[in-house]
Amino acid sequence: MVLNLFDMKRFLSVIFAISACFGTASAEAVLSLDSCRNMAIRNNKSLKIAEANAKAASYNRKSAFANYFPTIDVSGGYLYSSKEVSLLNDGQKSLLPNLGSQMSTPIAGYLKQLAAVDPALAAKLAPLANGLGDAMNGIGSSLVDALRTDTRNMWGGMVSLTQPIFTGGKIIAYNRITKYAEEIAEKQKDASVKDVVFGVDEAYWQVVSLVQKQQLAEEYLKLLDTLQYNVDALIEEGVATKADGLTVAVKQNEAEITLTKVTDGVALSRMLLAQMCGMPIHTPFRLADEENLSLSGTPGKVEAIDMEDVFANREEIQSLEMAAKIYDNKRRVELSAMLPNIALVGSYSFSNPNVLNGFDKSVGGLFNVGVVLRIPIFHTADLFKVKASKAQQEIARLTMDDAKEKVELQVNQAAFKLDEAYRKLKMTAKNMEKAEENLQNANTGFAEGVLTASDVMEAQTAWLQAKSELLDAKIDARLCDIYLSKALGRMSY
Repeated sequence: MVLNLFDMKRFLSVIFAISACFGTASAEAVLSLDSCRNMAIRNNKSLKIAEANAKAASYNRKSAFANYFPTIDVSGGYLYSSKEVSLLNDGQKSLLPNLGSQMSTPIAGYLKQLAAVDPALAAKLAPLANGLGDAMNGIGSSLVDALRTDTRNMWGGMVSLTQPIFTGGKIIAYNRITKYAEEIAEKQKDASVKDVVFGVDEAYWQVVSLVQKQQLAEEYLKLLDTLQYNVDALIEEGVATKADGLTVAVKQNEAEITLTKVTDGVALSRMLLAQMCGMPIHTPFRLADEENLSLSGTPGKVEAIDMEDVFANREEIQSLEMAAKIYDNKRRVELSAMLPNIALVGSYSFSNPNVLNGFDKSVGGLFNVGVVLRIPIFHTADLFKVKASKAQQEIARLTMDDAKEKVELQVNQAAFKLDEAYRKLKMTAKNMEKAEENLQNANTGFAEGVLTASDVMEAQTAWLQAKSELLDAKIDARLCDIYLSKALGRMSY
């Protein structure tokens, strides 16, 4: 299978990380600044949290957008009642089954009167009257049974659809709020990446600085060893005294103590950098700039600064600007509670017993479609909520203005420190040249017997101080350039 360029880079980065984690002292990995940054970005927990926050904000925006579409709900229920709903009262229930019996008395009186006039006809109608009474009793009983609802066991359900038509601008405002919240989450993630890169850069150059100072301490100790050897030879010849030898020995002990401290500092700073890069803290590695500390890539001077570009590049300012927009839309949300709301509703409901068919023991249902209008008349609390959200919007605007002032101060301070660092670098470079020349002259004078061991040690101390100051100036210039890049929002990684 052929890998594309992106997959190949990812594959090589994984192989590199594995080799960095499991490498031995005999095969130390050489890490560049970019590789340290990449490993830190991949393994930093705070960045993963920021990514999760951005993902959650994206889902919230999609959730707010879904409010434009209709909602569909299904509901159902079951109800048991100890008594059924009755359409007839108790008097009607007792009257209807005896309807024929109640009619028999007036009919009997009529037949008696008829018998006095026409006995034959009355005799013929008597059986029919009795049958009619029995039929009316049956009809009344059937009617009572037919009007029973049998609602002791009821169940039913409904499927409803609601489509908002006008909500006072609430849905639009919520979509804008979630959109700005998502952008803020993305900006915070970018800011977190820059913070991680900034921390890695500091730790990286701290390791480089301490390694350079360790090499300087070793070089200084070699100079003292050479001087000690020469002084011992002069003591044997009777040219120098034991006091001279002891003075050099004291300097050697001080140099060894300094070397031990610097070595411990290197080990601790390497542990810190390894932890930031997501490697085991005891992983052996070397840095690409340990042997040659150069200032390539730094501008060497402070360029003109446009604060509007700075504000456009700083995630904090952009986040505050979007926060002000969020509060503006929150005010609109609160205001929407005071405006009419219109929604289109539709439903299908069904029940058993079937209320559409004389409470028959079957399932029956019907459709409903309508429009719901809600008009708030008097809501004092909502009015105060609108005023409170307007005050929050003003707070957000003032916070943004205050942040801009602080950013401007931060940028100017970083530019001033960088300019000062460059001037200091030039001066320390000149001092280093003079210190090297002075040390060379002192060694020559000591070899010729013109100068003493104390003079040589004094020249060595001056050389050590000058080189240490030059090293500090280089690191300071590098860090000040990083500080300014971060303040300008232009960190490249």
